[in-house]
Amino acid sequence: MGARNTYQILAFLPCILLFGVMSTTSLEVGYYTKCAKTCPQAEIIVKAVVHKYIAMDPGFGAGVIRMFFHDCFVRGCDASVLLDPSPQNPNPEKLSVVNNPSLRGFEVIDEAKETLERVCPGVVSCADIIAFAARDASYFLGGISYEIPSGRLDGRVSIADEVLKSLPAPFQNLTVVNALFAAQGLSTDDVVALSGAHSIGRSHCSSFTTRLYPTIDPTMDQGFGSFLRTKCPQNANEDGVVPQDFVTPEQLDNQYYQNVADLKGLFFSDWSLLTSGETLNLLNDFRTKPELFAAKFGESMVKMGDIGGTQGEIRKTCRAVNYNY
Repeated sequence: MGARNTYQILAFLPCILLFGVMSTTSLEVGYYTKCAKTCPQAEIIVKAVVHKYIAMDPGFGAGVIRMFFHDCFVRGCDASVLLDPSPQNPNPEKLSVVNNPSLRGFEVIDEAKETLERVCPGVVSCADIIAFAARDASYFLGGISYEIPSGRLDGRVSIADEVLKSLPAPFQNLTVVNALFAAQGLSTDDVVALSGAHSIGRSHCSSFTTRLYPTIDPTMDQGFGSFLRTKCPQNANEDGVVPQDFVTPEQLDNQYYQNVADLKGLFFSDWSLLTSGETLNLLNDFRTKPELFAAKFGESMVKMGDIGGTQGEIRKTCRAVNYNY
């Protein structure tokens, strides 16, 4: 066989491996265009769907960015967070108290997947759709632009009990948060950069009311704490919701770092960024240099997107593994 023909077969091989259960190939920018041109419009389709939903409600953008984080930190970026309960798996990640009912944006991923299945069936993974959607939301909400490699596979395992031990919690200190990030191959710089996502979206009061009652936490601005008490009454019948950033709640920007410096972050984990010289210096850099924050946020999102396993499939629907079909 000639060298040219051998090269052509090898170039096509990753596309053949898309079908069935297989080992993941290396991630690559423009994967669906370069991989035998199987679905060159994939990223365009996802971007259009994300734009549609953010135009209706910017909270959808915040939701898919958070979804990317919650997916990647549990079993890697494999769309396991999207799986619905089933007789075979009655308690998936989606039902963890961390994700239910606060995680949102599932309809964005569903519509993107349904559109892609009509255009190029069986080609684009749900895991890549989440990665594209988070990238596009970052652009629409904050003008943050970066290229995200693709070629991920969809996992077949999703266990709710794995979520709490994998994801950082709002009440944890910097030492614990750093350790959880390090377990995923992420640095302290990534901790500070990705925490900037707290500049958008909403939080349930239950995530931070321990800082308000019985007394306002001394690590929180007392006036801000008093204001939050009006939004989150003690022993309320319903778990209220507030913006994570009251200044620019619908923009992914560096205002978060000013809020933290002013002791006006919602979470104890936000305040903990002030407890280390390393994180404090980076926080101040991001606070005063919005372009530096934008660049580092994109870099950290790409780095987080590299977390993944080696086995998977291309789901027909993002809510169930393929054996149900």
